[in-house]
Amino acid sequence: MPTATAISLSILFLLSLTTTIHAHNITRILAKHPEFSTFNHYLTITHLANEINRRQTITVCAVDNAAMSDLLSKGLSIQTIKNVLSLHVFADYFGSKKLHQVTKGSTSTATMYQATGEAPGTAGYVHITDVKGGKVRFTPEDNLSQTDSVYVKSILEMPYNISVIQISSILQSPEAEAPTAAPDLNLTSLLDRDGCQSFHNLLTTSGAIGTFLSSVEAGVTVFCPDDDAITAFAPKYKNLTAAEKTSLLLYHGIPVYNSMGMLRSSNGLMNTLATEGAKKKYDFTVQNDGNDVKLKTKVVTATVTGTVVDDEPIAIYTLDKVLQPRELFKGAVEEADEPAPAPKGAKKKKKAAKKGDEAEEDAEAPGPGSDEDYSDDDAADQTASSGERVVAMVSVVVMAVLLSLF
Repeated sequence: MPTATAISLSILFLLSLTTTIHAHNITRILAKHPEFSTFNHYLTITHLANEINRRQTITVCAVDNAAMSDLLSKGLSIQTIKNVLSLHVFADYFGSKKLHQVTKGSTSTATMYQATGEAPGTAGYVHITDVKGGKVRFTPEDNLSQTDSVYVKSILEMPYNISVIQISSILQSPEAEAPTAAPDLNLTSLLDRDGCQSFHNLLTTSGAIGTFLSSVEAGVTVFCPDDDAITAFAPKYKNLTAAEKTSLLLYHGIPVYNSMGMLRSSNGLMNTLATEGAKKKYDFTVQNDGNDVKLKTKVVTATVTGTVVDDEPIAIYTLDKVLQPRELFKGAVEEADEPAPAPKGAKKKKKAAKKGDEAEEDAEAPGPGSDEDYSDDDAADQTASSGERVVAMVSVVVMAVLLSLF
């Protein structure tokens, strides 16, 4: 029978493996290969890199700089280039071995272009065919005559998380290359819509709208408390200084674009527009509750109730409450997080201490102080969501090893 020491060492070794497991980063992966620098650059400026990094199972078909030059020579808009490159990102894992062992020699896979909803019909699918001579061919669903795009080599494989491979040429899709209307980047007009008018008025009168406008080009996500939420919060808002009002309003913006899918898959801390230049953090936590997306600030929890616009690089969502940062409302604690108060007369009186015994105290725990540091809680919130899958996997492995030892 194995000793307790051997079992302990086995467990410690397996748990140590969790420190080597990290989320993938397509930008860093391709940065090690200069021949894909143009492809990597356009993944970044189209924000596809962020989408790729948030997927748990994915295959990226990279093309070299020469192939990207052929694509860029067509003079396509950034949005159209995004559609084309989205066709090169599969929603499944295909490593070198799997590509050469395609069932019955051919299969079809959905791409990120299909997932966007921009692809009409089945135009967002790509056929993978294991042809004679060991070659693997890639053919867009809406251009079955293309035969020049084949597998070249594997760049990186992390089964079954991400596979980055090189293909010989751009996948040519008439639908993906069709002219795409440029998104409306007029944030002022987008905010001045039903449900966000009161919030827009506060942004305009405070001058905070300027910070939002300057963030549009790089991408911005706005969480707009609906008109009812603004009305309910008005008494508190009036008591804030001008600087505090600006910080509160900037707290409702994130300096990157986040689609609803990205929000649902990125539980954890979010930095806000109020953070820049401030000595305090001004962040909040994104959490999923079923299909709902909730934003937690340690003071209040707000729910995303609707989408005003989701057209990269701008996303605007409505909230049922005003986000209250703990930096401005330190003494406040959300009612739902507090225990129900004890009925009057329910407290026991303090008894005199007997010899050898301690005096009986009221069983009432103190609440958090106004200066309490929540940084540990924030880290726990962020780590919990990102590590749950790893912990579960390691737990299964540990149990299997222990059972085999006995």
